[in-house]
Parts: sequence; C-alpha cells; structure tokens
Amino acid sequence: MRGMGDTFTMRRFLAGLSASSALLFAGLAHADQPRDWQIRMQEPATDIMRQIEWFEVYTLWFIIPITLLVLVLLAWCIVRFRASANPNPSRTSHNTLIEVIWTIGPVIALLFIAVPSFQLLTAQYTPVEEPQITIKATGNQWNWDYEYQVEEPVSFNSAMLQEGDREASGKTDKGRYPRLLAVDNEVVVPVNVTTRVLVTAADVIHAFAMPAFGIKVDAVPGRINETWFKAEKEGLYYGQCSELCGKDHAFMPIAIRVVSQQQYDTWLAAARTDVTGANKALMAAVDGENKLASAE
Repeated sequence: MRGMGDTFTMRRFLAGLSASSALLFAGLAHADQPRDWQIRMQEPATDIMRQIEWFEVYTLWFIIPITLLVLVLLAWCIVRFRASANPNPSRTSHNTLIEVIWTIGPVIALLFIAVPSFQLLTAQYTPVEEPQITIKATGNQWNWDYEYQVEEPVSFNSAMLQEGDREASGKTDKGRYPRLLAVDNEVVVPVNVTTRVLVTAADVIHAFAMPAFGIKVDAVPGRINETWFKAEKEGLYYGQCSELCGKDHAFMPIAIRVVSQQQYDTWLAAARTDVTGANKALMAAVDGENKLASAE
C-alpha cells in the first residue's frame, strides 16, 4: 500500500509540474498587456523597461519619506499652532537654520534623483547597437500605418479588431487577443534584434506607446521622432495611442508580435505580396507552437 501511495504522490507531483510548465509557457505566449485593476507596471520585455522599473522603485525611497515628513509637519502645525492653543501667534519673520535646511535638503534629494534620471534618458535615446530593422509608424485618426524600411518595402494598416471580425480573422481567443486591444495586422519583429521606430502622424498629434518595451514617443504631423527597442521575450505585446487625438482615441491600439528570426524572415518574405495571408500563417504557426508547448 505504501508503494502505491508513493506512486500516487509522484503522479500528483508530475501533474502539478506539468500544469506549472503549461502556465509558464502560456504566460510567455501571451507576453503582456493591460490587466483589470492593475496598479503596477507591465512585465518588462526590454532592458530599458527594467531600468525604468528600477528607477520608479528608487524614486519611491525619496517620495514616500518626504510625503510622510510633510504630513507630520502639517499635522504638527495644525495641532500646535491652532487658535485655541496659541492665542498669541509668533511674529517671527525667518529662521536661518530652517531656511538652510529646507534649501540644501531638496537640492541633495534632487541631485540623487537627477543623476540616474539623466543616465536613463541617455540610454532611452542611445541604441546599444546599430538598429537592424527600421519601421515607420504613422498615426491616423484612428489607426496606424506601418512601413518596413527594407529593400522591398512592406507596408500595411493596423486598426482595432472589431468584435464581428474575430471569426474571419481567426483571433477568437480573447485572452491572447483581448477586446479593444487586438488589431487586424500586428507589427512583427524578431526577438533580440534592435529595432528603430520612426514615428509621425498624418493629421493630429498621436503618441506611440508600448509599456512593456518602455517606449512612448509623440507622433507629430510634419515631424519624425525616433525611438528604439530590443525585445528579449517572444510573444504578443499591446500598447495604445497615448495622446488625446479625437473621439476614437481610446480605440487606437498598438500590437507588436515578437517571434524568432526564422519566423520573422518567413513572414517578411510572404508579406511582400500578401500581408493578410502572411499574418494568418504566422499566427497559426505561433498559436500552434503555444498549444503544443502547453500540452507538453
């Protein structure tokens, strides 16, 4: 009986391990996207986003103590210097020591914040290597035009996927292709490859933002702004236009699919003649791999 119990325990352990692996692969397949009641940042998919996440935690070590100090000082002033407790208010006009402290203290705090802030800004605008892919993103009311700057340019429009079009597109999994974020044509890039994005607009000011990559840049008519990213995890990532641009501003998502170099090369070759067909083939291949990984 003991042997049977040990065997049953081992089977439960292996089943649990298999389930955990499936969840892990599912998480990688879905990459990241906005979630209900989310208060923290999205999981970083680039080194720049990890630096941004670190900087946010770093600044909290200054913000929280300063906020608590101001709260304590306000409470102390309210209690100590209320009219009933202090009928004859002081007429002191200044205090040299206090003025020196509240001048030097903030300067020191700002220096500790400014130095890593400038380092992060420099990193955001300085690619770690020469970008191997350049994509031009043009914001429209209310969709995006993309153009791959390659020998045989590939261009297409990307708009929010309407609920009635899910069946025809094959994007029926609302976990991977969520409402108001899924698009008909995703931007496709290879993993671990530095990608330059040239951002502009055709009508009004928009903003190209991808939280998991740590990028957000204005799309201004008549002007080209530049950003870059190097995605380190395969999957499907979602962003949105982050500049109020009209009545359908909330319905202007951005979707970037990060795949292997081989999958990207295959997609690019097919997209030169048929973007829709290339996207469907890539989607079927990636979703098939994810299902296989989950089953294993």
